[in-house]
Amino acid sequence: MHRPVCRGRALPLVAVLGLAAPGCGPVRYVGDVGRAAAALEDARAAQAEKYAPYWWTRATEYLHKAREVAAYADYQGASRFGQIAADAATRAAADARIAARDPSKRPPGLLPDVAPARPSEAPVAPSRDLPAPAKGQVPARGDPAPAKGDPAPAKSGSAPAKGGSAPAKGDPAPAKSGPAPAKSGPAPAKSGLAPAKDRP
Repeated sequence: MHRPVCRGRALPLVAVLGLAAPGCGPVRYVGDVGRAAAALEDARAAQAEKYAPYWWTRATEYLHKAREVAAYADYQGASRFGQIAADAATRAAADARIAARDPSKRPPGLLPDVAPARPSEAPVAPSRDLPAPAKGQVPARGDPAPAKGDPAPAKSGSAPAKGGSAPAKGDPAPAKSGPAPAKSGPAPAKSGLAPAKDRP
């Protein structure tokens, strides 16, 4: 008793399964991208952005690319980018944990984990090259007070102080401020060209 196989029924079943298979693409993409996002959060918790910048950047960029490609309904490509992002995020988390324990494994240029110095409230020694404040002016914070016996500088444009003397004959007169005198004469020629009146 041999039962014959009906080939007529198997053909529609194969056709239905063949048409349903492409619908699995979004399901696989969602799984791969979900795993990549979870691995990326694990890497963030391990401070991978600081301790493993290469793998962190690779993971975030591939995850972004997976979502971008999926927007164009290329679920196979999106799934592949999701797998690459998940692998990079796993590697970033592992490298970050190692670098957090061992400073020699940290990326070059990363400053050591030290607290910044506290600002000091101690007064700063004044510099000798600062001018003393004029008489009647209150020195600004940090400006040195004039030493005893030092004469206060005279205000510019005012008469000499009591007991002061006028400039001696050999001393130059103070410079007058005002507009500079205008220069007269022809303007210089530009880049070696002859003046306009001599041109043909």
